[in-house]
Amino acid sequence: MSATEIIAYMESLQNEEQRRILMGFFKTGPGEYGEGDEFLGLKVPQTREVVKLALTIDHEPLTLSEVPELLMSKWHEVRLCGLLILVAKFEKLATKRLVNDEKAIRGRDEILTMYLQYAEQANNWDLVDLSAPKILGHWLLLPTNLTPTQTSPGGGDVKRQVLDELAQSDNLWKQRMSIVCSWKTSQMGDPSWCLRYAEIHLHHPHDLMHKAVGWMLREMGKRCSMDLLRDFLRQHAHKMPRTMLRYAIEKMSEQERQYWMTI
Repeated sequence: MSATEIIAYMESLQNEEQRRILMGFFKTGPGEYGEGDEFLGLKVPQTREVVKLALTIDHEPLTLSEVPELLMSKWHEVRLCGLLILVAKFEKLATKRLVNDEKAIRGRDEILTMYLQYAEQANNWDLVDLSAPKILGHWLLLPTNLTPTQTSPGGGDVKRQVLDELAQSDNLWKQRMSIVCSWKTSQMGDPSWCLRYAEIHLHHPHDLMHKAVGWMLREMGKRCSMDLLRDFLRQHAHKMPRTMLRYAIEKMSEQERQYWMTI
């Protein structure tokens, strides 16, 4: 199944009523964060079904080389389809049996490289949140053959370099990738990525980043250590944006939430 066939099929499913709902929900109006984005009106489960169709053995599965055509589409749902295909391909190469397999390592690095190359096409929060943890976040936990550039801001560590470049970008969605990817690392018991990039983004001006950082801090506390979360709050709660703080403490008791909100 080719990218062109996938796009034509998705266009045939267009739903005008749902399209109008999505364009409002994802803030596509003038001056809003999703300004100019175009929707077909497909729900996420529909897009996931297209992904399954694209990768099924009953057809010739979509090759990695065709994914950029999906990622460059004007249609939000087609870009999501491309990202979810990258997720599926990455996860297939990241099973326990293949963690240290040299061919699988090369394949994962190729997918990660493509993901970063087209990162700006993941230009809304859902596109980032449904892809960054499962590609970028998972890659952080696995062997890689990629090497840092000579000008690496990450101190010679390629994984830190990749995230630092995203975090230091002037693109909101790349910045969101650098923190939301820690959902996976925290889930697997490594709090360091969340803590590093939460601190870097502590004074970010955008509400979408306040929500993302607070969310990731909450998940880190739940998955790794509430004591680490409290340590972070003791250092930073007094200067955190209130939305970020509310998200971070959401699962705490009412009494403890009140304590942190009054610091």
